[in-house]
Amino acid sequence: MDRVLGNKKAIVFFLFPALVVFIGLIIIPIIMSTYYSFQDWSGFGKGTFIGLQNYKGLLSDPIFVKAAVNSLILAVASVFIQLPISLLLALILAKGVKFEKSLVTIYFIPVIISTVVIGQLWMKIYNPDYGILNLLLKTVGLGSFASEWLGDPKRALVATFIPIIWQYIGYHMLLMYAGIKSISTDVFEAAVIDGSSWWNTSMKITIPMLKPVLNVSVIFAVTGALKVFDLVYVLTGGGPAHASEVIGTYMVSTIFKGNQYGYGSAMAVFVILECFALSILVSLLFREKEAAK
Repeated sequence: MDRVLGNKKAIVFFLFPALVVFIGLIIIPIIMSTYYSFQDWSGFGKGTFIGLQNYKGLLSDPIFVKAAVNSLILAVASVFIQLPISLLLALILAKGVKFEKSLVTIYFIPVIISTVVIGQLWMKIYNPDYGILNLLLKTVGLGSFASEWLGDPKRALVATFIPIIWQYIGYHMLLMYAGIKSISTDVFEAAVIDGSSWWNTSMKITIPMLKPVLNVSVIFAVTGALKVFDLVYVLTGGGPAHASEVIGTYMVSTIFKGNQYGYGSAMAVFVILECFALSILVSLLFREKEAAK
């Protein structure tokens, strides 16, 4: 193995296929999107170079601004609602509860289920006529809170984001669970000998040692929220009246329904830059916290 790792030709040989795939699926599309973002192009024929006009249009487009704000709201909700729930579940399961492995699998199931299936499931839950949510509210005497959840502009955003947050709780839980399991058991045994409670051990030992995993989870949660598309599209398509619009749904609508490929490409580049900038910011925040200690 040492001989192979020291052979530069072998390294290039094994990395080359992955590099080709990465360039073909990631780098080239980014370059092409950037190129088209500077053009007024309908997707047919030859585009017209217009410089930064598409980007200026984004800032003055009220629908895009609303979509960008909604995406940021989802990012905040993912970090402060989704991740704490995932962390709590990971801490409890890693403690060694009964049926631990089975529970880990059950919590992870929503992650591997098709987004369309998840969307259809929650559409049934939210159905104003026979949905279980309204039926439950009426059963416990809270019928006044029953609503057409996905059709109400005031509630559609929250109703759309709940399934997204719910679906990926298991994903982050598994990352954190694996991180906790990788911590040496000697550390926890020493804490027990010192009389530390489970909660105190979690706060003072487990979570601080889990920071590299938490860093990755926060980045995944933020970038995933900023580029979310599929579940929003299935549930509401960005409606009603753009109440649940996110950049992904608005971009697809602009490109494939409005035939504004240049303007839509500018949105794609905006999302790429936004994800890149926030990923760096999150990494710097975690690094500063570690340096402070």
